Amino acid sequence: MICYYGNITRMKVLSSVAVFCASGIPEDKDIITQASLLGEYLAQHGIRLVYGGGARGVMCAVAEACHNAGGHVTGVLPEIFNNAQVRLKEIQSELIIVPDMHERKKRMYELADAFIVLPGGIGTLEEFFEVYTWKQIGYHRKNIALYNINGFYDSLVSFLDRLVSEGMMSQCVRDSLIVSASLPSLFKQLQEKECVLPDKIAERSNK
Repeated sequence: MICYYGNITRMKVLSSVAVFCASGIPEDKDIITQASLLGEYLAQHGIRLVYGGGARGVMCAVAEACHNAGGHVTGVLPEIFNNAQVRLKEIQSELIIVPDMHERKKRMYELADAFIVLPGGIGTLEEFFEVYTWKQIGYHRKNIALYNINGFYDSLVSFLDRLVSEGMMSQCVRDSLIVSASLPSLFKQLQEKECVLPDKIAERSNK
């Protein structure tokens, strides 16, 4: 299996980034601080934030910070959560209400040029693994980054490395994932990294 990857000479223009993250409040309050810095960074660089539309936890921190810094915030909220306790008042530049969770992920994917995964729970992991799987099978070539604040995703990264060593995932797929604890480095890689994965469908049909 051949994987082509490396840095491209012309930086990608990121106009919109989808952020997956927790609606809960983490024990490590530095996660909230770093989420706020991410929101500010997006606003300062003219990058639209696409997020899950909620009003609590890490999700709230990144959206409020982006909004307060003058950024464009697009919330995508499933109908089940369409109530005053969940919606952020006067934070979103636009709020898109969708029928269900599946449509939420689809809409966020369509609106984004890249994906950043902040610390989160099983919902965040489910969103991450779906978009990561979509990249593996060739649905898209958008970059995906784990924002590894204070080593939050160290154990997950180790598990992904084990999948490679056990033959359950290719090194190409692992190499396509950006992992960084530094915001400037994370965005530099989002703009520069190019990884073209093999066509899994063609590969299987040729066997």
